[in-house]
Amino acid sequence: MLNGEHTLGREESRSGRFQESRDYCKQHIILHYIKVLLGPTFSVLPVGKIGNDDLGNSLFKEMSETGFNMSHIEKVEGVSTLFSFCFHYPDGTGGNLTTDDSASARVDIAYIDKAAEAIRNLGPKGIVMAAPEVPLEARQRLLELGRKYQSFCAASFTSEEILPATNLGMMANVDLLAINLDEAAALVSESRTQTNGEGIVMKVVQKLQSFNENIQVSITAGVEGSWCWDTEQLFHCSAIDAKVNSTAGAGDAFFSGLLCGIATGIPLHESQQLATLVGGLSVTSPHTIHPDLDRQLLRKFLQQSQVNFSKEIINMLND
Repeated sequence: MLNGEHTLGREESRSGRFQESRDYCKQHIILHYIKVLLGPTFSVLPVGKIGNDDLGNSLFKEMSETGFNMSHIEKVEGVSTLFSFCFHYPDGTGGNLTTDDSASARVDIAYIDKAAEAIRNLGPKGIVMAAPEVPLEARQRLLELGRKYQSFCAASFTSEEILPATNLGMMANVDLLAINLDEAAALVSESRTQTNGEGIVMKVVQKLQSFNENIQVSITAGVEGSWCWDTEQLFHCSAIDAKVNSTAGAGDAFFSGLLCGIATGIPLHESQQLATLVGGLSVTSPHTIHPDLDRQLLRKFLQQSQVNFSKEIINMLND
């Protein structure tokens, strides 16, 4: 926790204190909520590498207990597991710094190809999700395989990599792009202070359609809510009021909610409601994965939110 609300400066030294909170990589966060919310019959197969160290072994055990198929998680000798240092401001907002020389950086095209048979077996019923903290080239290959075998392909990118990803042609193989407003602004070289949120969103949609006219887009903006483009219409969904412990991981929780909705056949604008619910509940935990978030807790959170949700979302949480 940093002392002071102002944004950490480039050359600033700031005091702070460690908190008892747990951080996880983006893939882990997104896939965790999908597995917990969609249940034991829904197969979740992460593809990645961890170090054969204490942290890696602990994560492997935790992911196995969640119910992931761990057949495509490799333990690498002599390389550390991905490490991230999160910082929070007193108002609950924050960010993180992540190592770029961890075992995750060793995930290459050849390693992704080892999962090709599993992706082929999923075919049109599968969802392929490419998230940051693995090299772009490997994620590009993952999306190519997803497109080849007709799976639904979803992706997210950080602000520093979204333009390189676009230049690599990755958007052509993306059915759903999930980013935040800062990443959206980076894509269209806009300043958030000079252009309003919806203005940035529409510029992003127009740019992406020049690469892929069928791409769906989700853009989150914290307390400003979120926008979703379903290839024909733009939808805005307000954020849900919640007691904020930490916003770290909220965007990944939102992305997970979108994919849960899509996996169950719910249209994007209704999946956006579910995503808003998952993201809103996630910030009440100090950890980037809310350890108690499940359908029952989401149903209770929905009832307390005083927001109107579609019948499909209510029925899904009651199943």
